[in-house]
Amino acid sequence: MKPSSLSLSLPIPVLLAAAIFAQAQQPAAPPAPGNHHHPAPTNLKVLPKDFTGDQVHDLMHDWEADLGVTCKTCHAVNPKDIGPNGRARLNYADDSRQEKQTARLMYKMLDEINTNYVAKVEGSGMPVTCGTCHQGHLDPEGYDPSQRRGPSTK
Repeated sequence: MKPSSLSLSLPIPVLLAAAIFAQAQQPAAPPAPGNHHHPAPTNLKVLPKDFTGDQVHDLMHDWEADLGVTCKTCHAVNPKDIGPNGRARLNYADDSRQEKQTARLMYKMLDEINTNYVAKVEGSGMPVTCGTCHQGHLDPEGYDPSQRRGPSTK
């Protein structure tokens, strides 16, 4: 996502981490009329155990935008569970996709960066998020120092 929408830029990730931990401390609000309520998650390994289904859903949508992916990137399809639209539903608790394991590892990395480094920099303001590096792409672009902007260090 772009900095205005929580990206992997330094300020945005810090904001995301702060929002995640602030949400975890507040009681979940009931869903607004007409909004879908998401069931409680059953397989949280790195996210706070008290996250509600709605909190997890909202965070996953942030990650989708930050990484330019869909739910199927990390979550396995369950061909035996057909939804009302005639399509197979996803098994969110399933851990068989390597992408899900990578997402957990990356989440831990972000948490460590934000907690152990960014939070200790006075005025840092925003957390590091997936979008800081990925900027809407599953595979972030490499850094080419010859393309940097600003004054030369020579």
